[in-house]
Amino acid sequence: MELQILDSKTKQKLCTLERISSNTTIDSIKEIYQRKFPNYYPERQSFKSSPKGKLLKGSETLSELNLGAEGVLYFKDLGPQVGWSTVFYCEYTGPLFVYLLFYFRLPYIYDSKFAFTSSPDDVVHLAAICHSFHYMKRVLETKFVHRFSHGTMPIKNLFRNCSYYWSFAAWMAYYINHPLYTPATFGTMQICSGLAVFVLCELGNLSIHLAFRSLRPSGSTQRKIPTATGNPFTLLFNFVSCPNYTYEFGSWVGFAVMTQTLPVFIFAFVGFGQMAIWALAKHRNYKKEFSNYPRSRKAILPIVL
Repeated sequence: MELQILDSKTKQKLCTLERISSNTTIDSIKEIYQRKFPNYYPERQSFKSSPKGKLLKGSETLSELNLGAEGVLYFKDLGPQVGWSTVFYCEYTGPLFVYLLFYFRLPYIYDSKFAFTSSPDDVVHLAAICHSFHYMKRVLETKFVHRFSHGTMPIKNLFRNCSYYWSFAAWMAYYINHPLYTPATFGTMQICSGLAVFVLCELGNLSIHLAFRSLRPSGSTQRKIPTATGNPFTLLFNFVSCPNYTYEFGSWVGFAVMTQTLPVFIFAFVGFGQMAIWALAKHRNYKKEFSNYPRSRKAILPIVL
């Protein structure tokens, strides 16, 4: 068959692919298209069967799309791409170092007389340890735990994501490490309570990431219904589809209680809003993909959401 490739936005004809088998997959179409246009590597390409349709999966064949003898596909350039592991490294190493600039009170951040001074409050040092631990954990998980179902993302999103994480880290660090910082109202009890929540949720988050890793063999995009393992932290799978987000939110709430700082509370709830969107989407996909998916589960908060 002949396959017409049109621009998804302008509807202009880009090229014709000749003698294409109906059993050809979209992944193979991307390879053929790259031979015609070398600048468009497969990760940069997306194809649709209609201008406003959904992106076609790489494993779908032309015969499954019912394109007819002279089929038409619509091409969209996703733009320059960057690997997901690179994205995560940039997102997480930035806050790690940005926060420490404020912790060590480098010159020109606060009044010059406070340059390289140290806070007398133990909670400030504890907060620096917790914040550093969180992002070091994320970096190590990127290296040794995470398996990515999608290899790349548009490089333009990298700058947006980094701006979000880096700027929030600076905002939080500025107030927590400020020479006029005031510790928690309820003292040691509040600090210890917040710390306990933070530590437990960090362990829970790691446990969920390890459980997700065990569900997907290396080099595979296979998906299974996530269930609790022998690790007690994974029991949250019985109640929500994305307990990693639940624990992530809990970590920042604990950090906010411990430091009693408004920017941390804002970061926790802004982050929760975004994670709730992701969790609801994953929850819907699970229910569509698995007919036996537990109906009692919520997306991110047990019983509520």
